[in-house]
Amino acid sequence: MVFSGWRKSGYFDLEAVEMATRAAAHQLGAKILEQLLCAPAEFDREVPCPCGQGARFHQMRPKQVVTVLGPISVERPYYLCPACHNGQSPRDAELDTEGTEYSPGVRRRMAAVGSETSFERGRQQLELLAGIEVTAKAIERHAEAIGEDIAQQEKLRASAALQLELPEILSPAVPILYVEIDGTQAPMVPSEVDGRAGRSEGNPARTREVKIGAVFTQTTTDEEGRPMRDEDSTTYIAAIETAEEFGPRLYSEAWERGWSRAQKKVIIADGADWIWNIADQYFPGAIQIMDIYHARQHLWDLARALHPNDETKQKRWVTRQQAKLDGGQIEKLVAALRSIDAATPELANKIRIEADYFERNAARMCYPEFRRQHLFIGSGVIEAACKTVIGSRLKQSGMFWTVRGANAIIALRCHRLSRKFEDYWDSRSRAA
Repeated sequence: MVFSGWRKSGYFDLEAVEMATRAAAHQLGAKILEQLLCAPAEFDREVPCPCGQGARFHQMRPKQVVTVLGPISVERPYYLCPACHNGQSPRDAELDTEGTEYSPGVRRRMAAVGSETSFERGRQQLELLAGIEVTAKAIERHAEAIGEDIAQQEKLRASAALQLELPEILSPAVPILYVEIDGTQAPMVPSEVDGRAGRSEGNPARTREVKIGAVFTQTTTDEEGRPMRDEDSTTYIAAIETAEEFGPRLYSEAWERGWSRAQKKVIIADGADWIWNIADQYFPGAIQIMDIYHARQHLWDLARALHPNDETKQKRWVTRQQAKLDGGQIEKLVAALRSIDAATPELANKIRIEADYFERNAARMCYPEFRRQHLFIGSGVIEAACKTVIGSRLKQSGMFWTVRGANAIIALRCHRLSRKFEDYWDSRSRAA
């Protein structure tokens, strides 16, 4: 009929035919799947009940399940326990549909779109690209549930790390393993920031800090001897939590990536105290490198205070001081800063703070030596991670999060960007 209509009108709507064919194929597939999942002719008349007694077969009950092929009805045995009066259907656990109306395939897709974009846009993408009709709320609920499960597994591994119970991984040595650490802000609903001080004095807090770590390897340099990050070697860990909670989780991730086998271990970060406390506690003996661009920014901040509204003097002053910084001459740099005559108490305090910063981090600013070892001296990987892992998903226009919801999506997103999600999902399927 479609082709005869085309011959008469001279017009053929290929997209309409494509969509109609897909819909028909899905309907046929759903019917076949429904038949495949029919309850077997033989099944147990009694199954164990969590209360310790036996649950007896009560009746066959249908369950509506949304699959990637469309909605189906699954007939399965339903059991009642005469002792506790609770009912159950073991078939649900076998199919991994216990407590949900969505199949594993649909839930995996909901997790994928939920980790990438807003839940409403994810709903639209599933409908357009896969023909799966679900609500935005369902995507939110299931994406967060999966993310929470991932986060819980990470916490269990971190607990094992604290108990020194991490398994020894027998793999080849890693030439150079990096851990980069940073923090970035995520917008929160008012209840999550109530009573918290804002980032600027006198203003209420509107965000919470997400602590984020990136682990990657380096095995080669380019033709000019500059370090090159191994492609697809970066994995991520992140959460809104205290440094005390974050440290063990980051260490667990680094251990899994081969920290104990690394021939050279490097930590790169900016000047936040909580970061270097983690480095000292969980990564002792590692080479600590202060991000050179962050250190240069400190010079520019001071230059603007010394020469306000005079960009020429600012640039001239920074050029002289940056030569000392890049050359690893931190003692000379600190001495030069402390010798500045300040016109105001405020400027004197600013100079003192910056001089203390460079003096405190002098051992982390041996840039000529780091370059001789062909090491990275900038934290570009973690800076990019703040944008790609956190910013592009949690900082979209109009988004405000609870800590629980944000951490669930962050964990899910880290797992997917670290190429771990499929392994996680396979382990879920095997467990089911």
